Amino acid sequence: MTPDEGQVILVDKPLRWTSFDVVKKLRYHLKVKKIGHAGTLDPLATGLLILCSGKMTKQIEKFQAQEKEYTGTIIIGQTTPSYDLETEPTQAVDISHISMEEIKAAASTFEGEIDQTPPIFSAVKVNGKRAYKSAREGEDIKLKSRKIQISTFEISNISEEKINFRVVCSKGTYIRSLAHDLGQKLGVGAYLAALRRTRIGDFHVEDAKTIEELTSKEA
Repeated sequence: MTPDEGQVILVDKPLRWTSFDVVKKLRYHLKVKKIGHAGTLDPLATGLLILCSGKMTKQIEKFQAQEKEYTGTIIIGQTTPSYDLETEPTQAVDISHISMEEIKAAASTFEGEIDQTPPIFSAVKVNGKRAYKSAREGEDIKLKSRKIQISTFEISNISEEKINFRVVCSKGTYIRSLAHDLGQKLGVGAYLAALRRTRIGDFHVEDAKTIEELTSKEA
């Protein structure tokens, strides 16, 4: 396959890398000018990132629109301004009165079509400026809610303040906001502690390669 024909590359994005870091690394390694990703992953998230090069970049929007699946960990009893560990958690509150049944029941209320407001620490533009830049500068900003679809919000394990989950959702869903909103529903607050994207449409993270594998001489 020539660089012009392009290809679809499945990457298992490492922790703390931005999606652009991955694009930049592979652009250099593959020596291609035209390359992009089909759906951002936050630096604190890991997992499946689809890259398209050459003529395959025309498929990016199609891949972006496909259903996503995630697994991760939510901490209840604390909140953060960014809804994840990019910012410092508040002091923990008592969660001893929250039962497993309550948590599962609260999670189930988010399944279906819902209105979700993105985190202020996000790349959404407000008046031409990225929301996270305004948030870091201490500006008071308001983001509009949007319609999203949560097909599955499954609680797989609960251990004190840690909740392990699996979510299947539509394009445009912020799992950080879902974690925050679950905490609001429970009345004790919550934030996203870990996130891994496991699937985009028919593409699975098990079929993805690490940065090291993709940039090794044998690749």
